[in-house]
Amino acid sequence: MNPADFASLLALRHPDKLFIGGQWVAPAKGGAFDMVSPMTEEAYLRIAEATEPDMDRAADAAREAFDNGPWPKLSHAERADYLRRIAAGLAARAEALGHAWTQQVGILHAMGQFSAHGAAGIFNQYADIAGTFAFEEQHTPGYGGGTALIVREPVGVVAAIVPWNGPLSLASLKVAPALLAGCTVVLKASPEAPLDAYVIAEIAEEIGLPAGVLNLVTADRPASEHLVRNPTIDKVSFTGSSVAGRKIASICGERMARFTMELGGKSAAIVLDDMPVEEAVQGLTGSICLMSGQVCAALTRVVVPRRRHDEFADGFAAAMSALKAGNPYDPASNLGPLAMGRQLDRVLGYIEKGKAEGARLAAGGGRPAGLNRGFYVEPTLFVGVDNAMTIAQEEIFGPVISLIPVEDEEDAVRIANESIYGLNGAVLTHDRDRAYAFARRMRTGNVSQNQFRVDTSVTFGGYKQSGVGREGGVEGLLPYLEAKTVFLDDAA
Repeated sequence: MNPADFASLLALRHPDKLFIGGQWVAPAKGGAFDMVSPMTEEAYLRIAEATEPDMDRAADAAREAFDNGPWPKLSHAERADYLRRIAAGLAARAEALGHAWTQQVGILHAMGQFSAHGAAGIFNQYADIAGTFAFEEQHTPGYGGGTALIVREPVGVVAAIVPWNGPLSLASLKVAPALLAGCTVVLKASPEAPLDAYVIAEIAEEIGLPAGVLNLVTADRPASEHLVRNPTIDKVSFTGSSVAGRKIASICGERMARFTMELGGKSAAIVLDDMPVEEAVQGLTGSICLMSGQVCAALTRVVVPRRRHDEFADGFAAAMSALKAGNPYDPASNLGPLAMGRQLDRVLGYIEKGKAEGARLAAGGGRPAGLNRGFYVEPTLFVGVDNAMTIAQEEIFGPVISLIPVEDEEDAVRIANESIYGLNGAVLTHDRDRAYAFARRMRTGNVSQNQFRVDTSVTFGGYKQSGVGREGGVEGLLPYLEAKTVFLDDAA
């Protein structure tokens, strides 16, 4: 689908406006962002740009809706009904949303076409949780008699800051639990991928969500930081880089604002000695194609026994050389382009740094032949990598794997944990008990056996500089709630 046909299919009603206080309003300074296709490098749509005054207006609208509106006073079942209606709205626009992910950041359409149903599933899951979660628990006090209650109340006004790589699912993982909890939300979309958030806002308007409960602004970093600094914001939910996360945490710390963050990763897959080369290659090369490697949980460090390094290097090199980067609408493509020009420059810069530091390039390393237009890069493999090298320590956010040889299993665990990050991991072995034992020793928030696997219907998040808190499932609801203890006398 070409960008012009996509814009017609999406048919946003107010791309030149922001959604604040239940109304579509013009941005205070009249600015706009150009949406640029990662396939053609051409602009195809303009979206309103929010600046500092718009951030204040959105925060004030959310504050008014929380302090004086009906939303926090509704029952959880009543709020769950709104969530189900949002889910239905997303499903009804599944075709356009499936193309939106591809058009904005180059995701394979074979994957993108399921995005709306996945997001609808998130809203429906939290609607279901409304009927099972203990928003109020009764306890017996340790002294003094009577009854103690733990009641869980909404944290307040939430700034939900969403990145460009998975805009619909990541927005849903923030908005759905926040709304169920009774919070009001300022949804801050990325300038590179705001279209999904616009659709969520249109659905909120269509279903009659009370004014100010959900507000949409699209902004770059200075205005986003202004939003984080606004004292009206009770909590920040952020997904993005660890560098930005540290900045946000420091700002929130100045006034003890709550925050949860899902940040960067440099995740390791430990290959144990019983794993055949072919199975390891099959289990891991496909994951590097996921979102063209632009996923924080990507297994980009593959840790193998030194005595088998060369056979793994040959196997991975052959498999990765056979992968095809190309048009994301072409069924023969294994991965599409990177999302934007600066991301392409970033990935190519890391590839050059890997070569300069002595890692051996075994596959890829440049632009695919014949694809001079669009932000394409070849799947790339470095072998003989030392874990101290830059390419093994810093998040590249592209389809680049480092193969790291280790002496033994103790060395493998040490290398896997020798990182500022701790988001994801894998253990490749047919022995379930060994996989569990290694998983317990890895300092990371998510570990799977024999493959890349992330499931936010359970929960997801990181250790160390990969984040604070969790998203998805019941664990993803808790950060939007404050626990209050209430002591009552026994009934007369």
